[in-house]
Amino acid sequence: MNGESRSGGFPAERAPLSGTTILQIIPALDAGGAERTTVDIAAALAALGARALVATEGGRLVGELQAKGGTWLPFPAGAKNPLAMAFNVGRLARLCRREGVHLIHARSRAPAWVGLGAARRLKLPFVTTYHGSYAGRTGVKVLYNSVMARGDVVIANSHYTADLIRTLHPEQAGDRVRVIHRGTDLAAFTPGAVAPARVEALRRAWGVAPHERVVLLAARLTGWKGQRVLIEAAALMRDRGVPDIAIVLAGDPQGRAAYERELDALVAARGLDGIVHRVGHCTDMPAAFRAASVVAVPSVEPEAFGRSAVEAQALGTPVVVSDLGAVPETVLAPPEVPAGQRTGWRVPPGDATALAQALTEALSLGASARDAMIRRGRAHVEAHFSLEGMVGDTLGVYADLLRSRMPPG
Repeated sequence: MNGESRSGGFPAERAPLSGTTILQIIPALDAGGAERTTVDIAAALAALGARALVATEGGRLVGELQAKGGTWLPFPAGAKNPLAMAFNVGRLARLCRREGVHLIHARSRAPAWVGLGAARRLKLPFVTTYHGSYAGRTGVKVLYNSVMARGDVVIANSHYTADLIRTLHPEQAGDRVRVIHRGTDLAAFTPGAVAPARVEALRRAWGVAPHERVVLLAARLTGWKGQRVLIEAAALMRDRGVPDIAIVLAGDPQGRAAYERELDALVAARGLDGIVHRVGHCTDMPAAFRAASVVAVPSVEPEAFGRSAVEAQALGTPVVVSDLGAVPETVLAPPEVPAGQRTGWRVPPGDATALAQALTEALSLGASARDAMIRRGRAHVEAHFSLEGMVGDTLGVYADLLRSRMPPG
């Protein structure tokens, strides 16, 4: 179970999970990589004949969870008050005992403390997934974050995250870190699965003209995702005469009204009204990536993974990403590979000039060069970031832990 490279996938159909009950705990099931992975794993468990429970407060993905065979257990998993968390340990332990839970998998810090307490009380295997590069400079915050390194197996969603865990929490993590990259559903994120009508409807909803080429940034509205940098790059591209571009910022502001106003003011100050479109949360990401001519991931702080970059490559859309955190793991580019083998561009974080140059190059690709990049990007995703690989490896972790708890014979 040690080591950080993927095993090639534990054969899911052979995993001794049928008849077991696995509980995942996460604050809420709204949009996001951790939430999507929770649903994907629950669906795979249900398909194997296991009971897939998710203890969470709710969210927009609950309906999909239930449709795919998972069970929603309403639970105040987002509670961060220490007294509430202490109370929730007993509450979760009673729930696990009542439901016959065999293993607990936590996907966020506050519920991980609750899950750890319940797992120790019941002597159950405990798994964590480190979905984010959690910041913490004070001793108290480092201790709080360390719970994600206390699982019997600690799943890191990238090599960058794995290195971070070992650096910040060497005593807790030990040799139990396992890299399992976020998996992409290649059946849904494939060009043939996205009807042209879906793409056209989305472009109309965005207010994009038929002749305009979309540069898409799909991320919640928060400063570190790089919306400001992309707006500045858009102004440079306009000034350099790059024609027919539409910058689409697709993401939920999540209550950050001040940041929305700041972005709108920056757009107005740069004279980009009618070029930059702030469109809110998008529910059809395959169509969004197909609607784009290039996808930007201009984060100015480290990402723990690079889901947008992976999904865009799967759908045949060129990508430009910040050379920061885990996102570079998802995109082949010089100097790691020759220019002719690139699947996208990497640029210094926060550098609007470099971002504008890379976006212009991506938009200027000829048909043959673009087709070749599309093929390379798709092959790269299929080899390293498939949903089947992620599911197989995760279920393999569960199976190995459960086998280790079985009595001899």
